Amino acid sequence: MLSSLRCGTRSLAAGSRVHWVSALTTNPLQAAWLGDHQLQDSSFCNLRNFTTEQRGTTVLCVRKLDKVVIMADGQVTRGNEIVKPNVTKVRRLNDKVISGFAGATADAFTLYDRLETQLEQHSGQLTRAAVELAKLWRNDKYLRKLDAVMVVADAKQSLTITGNGDVLEPHDGVIAIGSGGSYALAAARALIDIPDLTAEAVAKKAMTIAADTCIYTNHNFTTEILDSKQDSDD
Repeated sequence: MLSSLRCGTRSLAAGSRVHWVSALTTNPLQAAWLGDHQLQDSSFCNLRNFTTEQRGTTVLCVRKLDKVVIMADGQVTRGNEIVKPNVTKVRRLNDKVISGFAGATADAFTLYDRLETQLEQHSGQLTRAAVELAKLWRNDKYLRKLDAVMVVADAKQSLTITGNGDVLEPHDGVIAIGSGGSYALAAARALIDIPDLTAEAVAKKAMTIAADTCIYTNHNFTTEILDSKQDSDD
């Protein structure tokens, strides 16, 4: 049906600038933009994001002294509707690696399985496993369709892994992803140098600020904590 509609836009009068795309989105700016531009195949395929995009994730990783904390909220939102308020978005992959994700849940768990396989193949070396996962994620014709971003951490490193082939390590030990990630990141960076605040306290305060600011983030926080000193000694 969509393909026939797409072809049908070519026969519309030249003066009609907003085509059938306006029926697929409630955002008038998006509708006007799409109406004024020739749609390419890639843009056409991405139209599903306008109606099925799931927002509602803030995931924060804080590394301070001997502790590494990954904390996430629990809200999943589709459009103007809160689908679920208590989703668990953090996970302990093994005794030495913790993680969190933003994006589609099923896609994230598929990537978790692949990452666990890479960790086993590379003797628990997180960086090597993350790089190999990023290569698979970008190059495999099935995996490249997965919609998620991952944060992983062990005793020594914190990394962001994306489907674009990126494996990023922060310069200050703080990572934030998701709809409220910029708020959580700014807050955590402002708080991390306060001596009396632990990594968990920094993460909780920063996530609270993000939840108070971002409408796609709530206060149902879940946390995974890693003792980096103990794990490095092991």
